[in-house]
Amino acid sequence: MERYVLVMLGGALGAALRYGLGAWVQAWGGPGFPWSTFFINLSGSFVMGIVLRLNLEGALSPEWRLFLAVGVLGGYTTFSTFSFETLTLVQQGEWLRALLYVGGSVLLGFLLVWVAYSWAGRWT
Repeated sequence: MERYVLVMLGGALGAALRYGLGAWVQAWGGPGFPWSTFFINLSGSFVMGIVLRLNLEGALSPEWRLFLAVGVLGGYTTFSTFSFETLTLVQQGEWLRALLYVGGSVLLGFLLVWVAYSWAGRWT
């Protein structure tokens, strides 16, 4: 049960950070480009690299890793997890799988949101 509480608290904090920081970044960057999502995805990936390396080196307990990597960064952005999973595939020498994962996630994700958006438009 404690693990779920850590994830929930971290997720709430990450979601609040995403909302507040995202609004500030978008206001600063202006319209015309999704600056907030761009910044959140990149900064989340950067912080994920730090958290997971510190965990690997034993500088973070499993509880802190869970709170930060799954909770905070999970609420902040799942792109950081996607980036780390891609890195893991590359480190394992699975370059083709990494490329398929990145290409498939981005292209199929875009295709599915477009199809669902178009389909849901028929309901109204």
